[in-house]
Amino acid sequence: MTAPKGLRVLAVDDVPPALEELCRLLREAPEVAEVAGAGDPLSALKIIQAERFDAVFLDISMPGLDGLELASLLAKLSEPPVIVFVTAYDGHAVAAYGIGAVDYLLKPVRAERLSAALAKVTRMVAAGKAVGLPKQPLPDAMSALPVESGGRTRYVRRSDVQFVEAHGDYVRLHTESGVHLVRMPISRLEEYWEGTGFVRVHRGFLVALSAVRELRSDSAGGLLAHTDLGDVPVSRRHSRELREHLLRAAQRGQLDRQN
Repeated sequence: MTAPKGLRVLAVDDVPPALEELCRLLREAPEVAEVAGAGDPLSALKIIQAERFDAVFLDISMPGLDGLELASLLAKLSEPPVIVFVTAYDGHAVAAYGIGAVDYLLKPVRAERLSAALAKVTRMVAAGKAVGLPKQPLPDAMSALPVESGGRTRYVRRSDVQFVEAHGDYVRLHTESGVHLVRMPISRLEEYWEGTGFVRVHRGFLVALSAVRELRSDSAGGLLAHTDLGDVPVSRRHSRELREHLLRAAQRGQLDRQN
């Protein structure tokens, strides 16, 4: 059962003004005791792994991992939080309820509509269906990235990516099947893929350690990481770090790329 004081709620939205407004509305609701905010799915996952929440209010349209995908991950927990979607579009309602969301709020959120959603959350929590600390780890949220093309969504597996190239607010994923464009800053993807065998080698590049065949010098004396799909520039500030990563990976037998 939740504490008598009220609900602990996490709000997730990648648009700062929208997140601030949602948090404000939740704090003003008498049913809510505590509110935390997350500006992206990665932060939300980290917070949920560390703390218990009765409910998560999720925006759907977010780069990289959208709200529907995040909700699917949370649903796999042994004791998942209640999910409420908050979005500017109504086209995902069927999918949202299919995942098990208790409600679906359209922006701008009205106080009376939020109150109705919180009443549903309270009933779910009181019934003991969605409380407690997670008893199992969250699945790997970013082992594949959704790529939109021609009105269709396909998924590119991280294991198929040899290197990543920054392209403004997007990244280009270089794979043997081609180059795939994903709406996500390279700094965000670096956070998602930290500890998965990808390292930053340049302001505009990440490379999979297992894809590096050798290190070469270019005509100007700079360093290049050679992969089967081309050479990746390595900045001076990252060159030593890359060599150390490659050495450690070789010692662990992790440089035999599995295709």
